[in-house]
Amino acid sequence: MTKEGTLPDHVLSIHIAAPVERVWDEITRTGRVQPALYNTILDCQLAPGSRLRYYSPDRKRVFILGEVVDVRPPTRFSHTYRFTTWKGGPATLVTWELAEEDGGCRVTVTHSGWTVDHEAYRKTAGGWVEILELLRREIEDGVLPLKTRILFRVMGWFLFLMPRSTRTELVDRSDP
Repeated sequence: MTKEGTLPDHVLSIHIAAPVERVWDEITRTGRVQPALYNTILDCQLAPGSRLRYYSPDRKRVFILGEVVDVRPPTRFSHTYRFTTWKGGPATLVTWELAEEDGGCRVTVTHSGWTVDHEAYRKTAGGWVEILELLRREIEDGVLPLKTRILFRVMGWFLFLMPRSTRTELVDRSDP
């Protein structure tokens, strides 16, 4: 049961045939491109209260703003989440939980805090499905599908078409 005006959490899970530590290292890797997370660079200190940003590979665009809420290596990473192009709704909360299971690791992402004011509720669920599958492919196979690599390359060429609200200098000015 959800409170009036709120929407259900997105809860998605996948098995990855790798040790928990390997998955943890990938989802918390900072300063380098994370291919499975739409080719972004995570920038944060892995400590509660730390500012969190997901940048484009050239760091000229910021896509996700947030703050680290909880870090319990290698099983839990939680942060607030606000997409820079969202026009409505407060920051939401993303929680990654990793658990050992036979043959690897169970990865569960819970994206909570949705309200009827959020415009990207449905799209975000599909994005998490894709991210988890890309994470599995990257870790298990060592490479993303060719179609995805081509798509990311093309997206990189057209970053200049992204809304001004994603430009790093504008984001930093409005949300230091």
